Amino acid sequence: MTNSKLNRRNFLRISSIAAAGTIAVPSIVPSSVFGKNAPGNRIQIGQIGCGRIAHEADMSGIFPFDSARIIAACDLDSKRLNETKLFIEQNYEKRYGGKEVSVRLYDDYREMLMNPAIDAVVISTPDHWHSQPAIEAALAGKHIYLQKPTSLTIAEGRKLSDMVHRSGVIFQIGSQQRSSDQFRFACELVRNGRIGQLKTIQIGLPGDPAGEEEPEMPVPKNLNYDRWLGSTPEVYYTEKRVHPQADYSRPGWLRCEQFGAGMITGWGAHHLDIAHWGMGTEYSGPVEIEAKADFPTKGLWNVHGSFEVKAKYANGVTMFVSGDRPNGVRFEGSDGWIFVTRGNYQATKSDPVTFDANRKALDASDPKIMTSVIGPDEIHLPVSTNHYGNWLDSIKSNTQPIAPVEVAHRSCSACLLSHIAMKVPGKLKWDPVHEHFTNSDEANKLLSRKQRKPYGTENIK
Repeated sequence: MTNSKLNRRNFLRISSIAAAGTIAVPSIVPSSVFGKNAPGNRIQIGQIGCGRIAHEADMSGIFPFDSARIIAACDLDSKRLNETKLFIEQNYEKRYGGKEVSVRLYDDYREMLMNPAIDAVVISTPDHWHSQPAIEAALAGKHIYLQKPTSLTIAEGRKLSDMVHRSGVIFQIGSQQRSSDQFRFACELVRNGRIGQLKTIQIGLPGDPAGEEEPEMPVPKNLNYDRWLGSTPEVYYTEKRVHPQADYSRPGWLRCEQFGAGMITGWGAHHLDIAHWGMGTEYSGPVEIEAKADFPTKGLWNVHGSFEVKAKYANGVTMFVSGDRPNGVRFEGSDGWIFVTRGNYQATKSDPVTFDANRKALDASDPKIMTSVIGPDEIHLPVSTNHYGNWLDSIKSNTQPIAPVEVAHRSCSACLLSHIAMKVPGKLKWDPVHEHFTNSDEANKLLSRKQRKPYGTENIK
């Protein structure tokens, strides 16, 4: 039995245990019966979070599909919310001519989830507002596209995965590299032995600069700042802690540990997911991990700086992750290596990436590896040419998309384990089946965070 099958069996066993809980999940009755793209049969979508990634990636990724319409939007910044209404309506008018939709606006996504006309939601919120609305969307029977990372903590990621499986909704994480040809082909080459026995994986991530102290500022009248903070501690408002008021450039919260973990989850969720895909460990995780990192000693932006992570998997593969390696994933085996990266692709214009004109999106130690053909009896990974389209197709066919929730949780977990190892010295032993450390109570305390009421996954009613 392969490790992949064993891991999948372990996951199904865990999920069946979780399913015996006491939370009552409502029956899912879709608001439409999906057929050809007739107006009454389109997938009706609500957009939760209307910032940079929503405008440049998520909503723009949904617009081209005739099978779907974004009919509602929610944000805690009323200025952005009103701008988003125009953005959606004008894009549809330009595409189809005339008034195509009239977007309904919400300042509380829970009210949106009560709208029976909405079949699905796209969640493009800051990281600390990922798991809670996704869990509540699953409870409401709405299909979910969630920006990565899946969660702030491993504990809330587990809750999300269990709830999605219990509800039966279709969930796709925004790990769009799975829908890029070079990443799929690289993983197929590795899994079919083109570089021999896989030994090591070298992952390079971009970095984030530290920042200066920032003064307290009045909260803009258009922003519900208390709700924006959500389950995280109450701290004073300053614009660089949240998002720019003048435009949709890269927000400052990405560099605050209160709201995320930095690049180890920001880009790590992408690249570690590809590492898992290439190893066939999508339903598992490392068994041993250690790390070192530099953290700023002053200033508002306090996520990790330079770092090095070393993780060992049960299959014998050792994975190294740092910001000092070329941005991408390098698989190293007994007979050669394969390197894969995004090339010139950017999810948003402000992605913190320096492009090397001479670097190939897919490269190998031997050119013959690149021309290898995956035979009919070999491992063929699922094919997706568009991440949003794959999600929409999966909703219509009621099949799993290319980046489902448990895969998302395991990729995120590997990143969060790396972050914990940056905080707790020594070699940490991890049990990926029961999801706890076997040799460190200190590390186990970091599997969850205290949540500020009334917000947080612990306070969902």
